Amino acid sequence: MHTPASFKGHPVHPMLIVFPIGLWGFSLVADLVYFWGWGSFTWSVVAYYTMAGGIVGALIAAVPGVVDLLALRHPKARRIGFAHMIINLVVVGLYLVNLFIRGRESYSSTTAIALSAAGIALLSVSGWLGGEMVYVYGVAVESRHGRER
Repeated sequence: MHTPASFKGHPVHPMLIVFPIGLWGFSLVADLVYFWGWGSFTWSVVAYYTMAGGIVGALIAAVPGVVDLLALRHPKARRIGFAHMIINLVVVGLYLVNLFIRGRESYSSTTAIALSAAGIALLSVSGWLGGEMVYVYGVAVESRHGRER
């Protein structure tokens, strides 16, 4: 199924999601390195800024994601797409709260790390739903000859 948010036949949303996923995953790793005493306070600062970068990346990736979502015609794929979007918005909200907490208290508190872990868990569920749309319903999958699956 062709997606309108594409560049030279390649869907843009999957190209962009790697940034927030990678940044948020590394943010949690950096938090744990600092929290468990394996590194200096710098690791906590790195966690903070990679988290902020993940939020920016997620908001950028959301734009082509919404464009593609609105173009879906298959009812089940559309429902899955809306669930995927809602979970992602919750994840971004968790990370915004996380940044706020870190700015008011300290960089890596137990609460902040728990929010990061919850964000990663929800992001995994959302990723599974994204995979469901691609691999089960063929969203953004076209044959080499331009015909839809």
